[in-house]
Amino acid sequence: MTEQRTPFLYVVVCASGIADGVGTLITAAHRDGWKVGVVATPTALGFIDRDAVELQTGYPIRSAWRTPGVPQPLPRADAIAVAPATFNTINKWAAGISDTLALGILCEAYGLGIPTAVQPYVNSAQAAHPAYGESLTRLRAMGVLIGDSVPHQPKANGSRDTYNWTHVLDLLRPVVRSSTEQ
Repeated sequence: MTEQRTPFLYVVVCASGIADGVGTLITAAHRDGWKVGVVATPTALGFIDRDAVELQTGYPIRSAWRTPGVPQPLPRADAIAVAPATFNTINKWAAGISDTLALGILCEAYGLGIPTAVQPYVNSAQAAHPAYGESLTRLRAMGVLIGDSVPHQPKANGSRDTYNWTHVLDLLRPVVRSSTEQ
């Protein structure tokens, strides 16, 4: 008899004005049968309610590397959802820059074959920069699933009401389902 393990989702949260809505994604992931752990960029910690997120997930938020001998606080990830994904994180990730725990996990996920989906949250001025399009192209070539997002106006939370927190789950569902059926 094979013991079934509940799949574990890492939610990577970046620093943006809508990061405080991550509970919406966590709730939807729980409803879909995931256990969830949050990995936040260091700056994102100032944008979210740490206590509320930890209560909702049952796990500590990770934002820094652990030292040798400290036990792993989260189970291994079966999939990763990056939401909201900022201009900075998308470009650094595509370039292979690993200067935060969140970016280290994302860069390593490629080599580990962990299904990863990203829902960008950028403004139109950032989206116009050539590096952004090149980064999305590189991430797609790496197998990263990229959600559709409409850039908002600079200095505005124009897409706050229309940001699709759960689209990353829609993107991951068929990929994770097919990998568990093998």
